[in-house]
Amino acid sequence: MYANFFGLKQEPFSIAPDPRYLFMSERHREALAHLLYGLRGGGGFVLLTGEIGAGKTTVCRAFLGQIPKRCNVAYIFNPKLTVAELLGTVCEEYGIQRPQPEPSSADSVKPFVDAINEFLLRTHAVGQNNVLIIDEAQNLSAEVLEQLRLLTNLETNERKLLQIILIGQPELRELLAAPELEQLSQRVIARFHLPALSEAETGHYVRHRLSVAGYSAAMPFEPKALRRIFQLSRGVPRRINLLCDRALLGAYSQDQRSVDRATVDRAAAEVFDQKDLSPAWRPAWLPRRAWAFGAAGLLAGAAVLAWTGREFLLPSTQVVDQRKAALTQARPTVPVPVAAPAIAKPLPPAQTDATTTLPASLGLRDEAQAWRELARSWRLELPETVTEPCQALAQQQMQCFRSSPSNAAGVSEGGLSLLRLLDRPAILSLRDDVGKTFYVILIKLDERYATVGLGEQTQRISLTQLSTQWRGEFATLWRAPPGYPAKGNSGPLLAWVDAQLATVYGSPPGAGPFRLDAALRGRLAAFQRSQGLRSDGQLGPITLMHLSRVAGADGLAGTPEPRLQAGKGAPGAAAPAP
Repeated sequence: MYANFFGLKQEPFSIAPDPRYLFMSERHREALAHLLYGLRGGGGFVLLTGEIGAGKTTVCRAFLGQIPKRCNVAYIFNPKLTVAELLGTVCEEYGIQRPQPEPSSADSVKPFVDAINEFLLRTHAVGQNNVLIIDEAQNLSAEVLEQLRLLTNLETNERKLLQIILIGQPELRELLAAPELEQLSQRVIARFHLPALSEAETGHYVRHRLSVAGYSAAMPFEPKALRRIFQLSRGVPRRINLLCDRALLGAYSQDQRSVDRATVDRAAAEVFDQKDLSPAWRPAWLPRRAWAFGAAGLLAGAAVLAWTGREFLLPSTQVVDQRKAALTQARPTVPVPVAAPAIAKPLPPAQTDATTTLPASLGLRDEAQAWRELARSWRLELPETVTEPCQALAQQQMQCFRSSPSNAAGVSEGGLSLLRLLDRPAILSLRDDVGKTFYVILIKLDERYATVGLGEQTQRISLTQLSTQWRGEFATLWRAPPGYPAKGNSGPLLAWVDAQLATVYGSPPGAGPFRLDAALRGRLAAFQRSQGLRSDGQLGPITLMHLSRVAGADGLAGTPEPRLQAGKGAPGAAAPAP
């Protein structure tokens, strides 16, 4: 209903798990890394838990998209089954012909177990792996869990033949902590609990979904409204979707181009239970009895509320349609320009050094000057006469890296997640009030704030406010290893890669000659999956940067590389066994 009003191609806050709206926060990326690590970890159990609506299904969909082709997957999403029913479902998922039990042993599960074991042995013999994913696993009975443990008994000297991934709510952890399931608990090789989004991540989540839906104007949610959304949703993505969807509907019903805090409060009154709103959060104008009013009261009050703005309390769309019709008749039918909402944000307590916007007047308009500033963080000097900084830096074995350009929605495929992964100073491309580009140097990045250099000054800004001027585009420097770029499928670069992978995995380096063959590509892909990177087995800049960092080889020239977050290790799970 409100999509055309806000210039959207579709409604952005549906609760359906549409993969186009996939938002991978750092925590979601880390959860994905744990699943991928477990996949390569020699079999057994992997455990992923999280609150209702925290995004477990989103992570699982991303995981399924990165599973190698030679891996057979069985996915069970309704685990309220008996042992026999579960084993029968596993057979169906793997395409195993359902065995017919002998009449004398109709209740026996042995035919199912034998058929599954035969399938595991046969697929292992041809180099295939098998993974069983069980969603909503908190509903499994202790008897079924014990049978699953027995299925993992089939193993070779190197690994178990079946990998089981359990995805469920927090009760699953309590279930596995029971004494009778101690044997299963000891077979869990990776555990991760997916928390809710932080306040900064909530803002990025909202902006991301709007961008995917085709929104390109200024953020329609005012800063106070975004903060309120975080408070009321507690950072749970599904609750954010429900609240933002109803808040946009409310703004539409009142002919407002921006969503303020009062609109969010009214939306919360509709979509959440009274128990979800503490007395301090409940709108002051909303009496307690309003939580229990019936359909008759809604219809009777519609006429009174229609022009006071409180018609938004009505879940029916009738009043909204009447309101829009009246507005259309009362004015000429001309396009309404999208007005950018005020984005001024009060400074938070004890954070008086944080600004609300970055003034373009203090930034750098010349990109070459931005590269010179960034080079200084690497203790490199570029003369002012240099007009092609990247060419000059390449002569010192330094490479320029740029995030991918903005997509059709105007959002770069870089962003905070990639910046945190690379963990190095970067040039951010920002937009001023009239849409012109200026540059700042990102110096520090923490959970909620970024510190940037603007000429001779530094400034601290909240990530939420930064997102109003920045669409994810950045550039950075990295020190290329020997032999980069590779000439053909051999050479010193591949020897360096082999040595770094050996360090990561704790294995001896190869003797050479080194070639980018299937074996090396497989080791590279395993490393990429363990770190949440695209597992293409290619020697791209991101992979080389991250491999250098994880292996501790970032001081290639004897000088440590500059970092955004000194003292923190590389993100993601440990690398899996090759």
